[in-house]
Amino acid sequence: MDGTMRVMVLHAPGQPLREERWPVPRPGPQEVLLQVRACAVCRTDLHLVDGELPRPKLPVVPGHEVVATVVEAGAEVLGLEVGTRVGVPWLGWTCGQCRYCVSGRENLCDDARFTGYQVDGGYAEYTVAHHRYCFPLPASYPDFHAAPLMCAGLIGFRSLRMAGDGERLGMYGFGAAAHVLIQVARYQGRRVFAFTRPGDEAGQHFARESGAEWAGGSDVLPPEPLDAAILFAPVGALVPAALRAVDKGGVVVCGGIHMSDVPSFPYALLWEERGVRSVANLTRADALDFLVLAPLVPVRTEVRVFPLSAANEALAALREGQVRGAAVLDPRA
Repeated sequence: MDGTMRVMVLHAPGQPLREERWPVPRPGPQEVLLQVRACAVCRTDLHLVDGELPRPKLPVVPGHEVVATVVEAGAEVLGLEVGTRVGVPWLGWTCGQCRYCVSGRENLCDDARFTGYQVDGGYAEYTVAHHRYCFPLPASYPDFHAAPLMCAGLIGFRSLRMAGDGERLGMYGFGAAAHVLIQVARYQGRRVFAFTRPGDEAGQHFARESGAEWAGGSDVLPPEPLDAAILFAPVGALVPAALRAVDKGGVVVCGGIHMSDVPSFPYALLWEERGVRSVANLTRADALDFLVLAPLVPVRTEVRVFPLSAANEALAALREGQVRGAAVLDPRA
């Protein structure tokens, strides 16, 4: 190591990422220096690049589905030895003292910092992370296949918890998160109904192949009412569409950090104790629970690997719906 590293950097919203060489960072007392082995590409990265997330740190290295090896630990780090393989998620730091943190809702901390947004992330050969937000990964997952678990898996898992225990589950948008979550839902004995862009026959085939008992366009109703629906597609117009699809007492869960505006809809769609709620970020408890569950299912991830220098191509492929499963960057290529 010559003291520098390759990074893919966002300098301003709406611009492509630039490949640059930066000094390898040094970890603080409670941080670890990580050599990145893989980093999945998330739709949230698209929202960052497109300027749909407010006040990012600029310039910033995106990426919050990081698989990495500890190469140096700060003086106050306990429990993470050099050589440990860890995953680093979206939630990068919380204060630990506010009313949200002390009540088990650290995902709502007003002072939270997020990986690849307020702190540099994993589109790089090296990165640093706070030791409390690094999670040892199950050995059964190779690097590229472990990376999507750190956001697609975690946010999907939290969304599923918010959806309740109903048997009939709808998923709007069948991408990285849904292709992980459907496996968990089927493991729990749920019936899954998948919705894609109208006419997306390849996506519907992927959903059925993954275990959905029905798949169709988001412009049609499922063959029977749903107990809950999870929206992964960032399209506000899908909220009233999903409300039409859920049964009395059902819930619509919005799983994305950003969504286009929700259009007005008649109160009749919400009546009969239907509900709409959002999922914000994740907690460390979500990560610990999911990383125990995933090997039991066992969750399998389908990935398309891009070299680090092709991060812009990976983002474009994700935007255009050309990725089956999850896109993953290889910083060693």
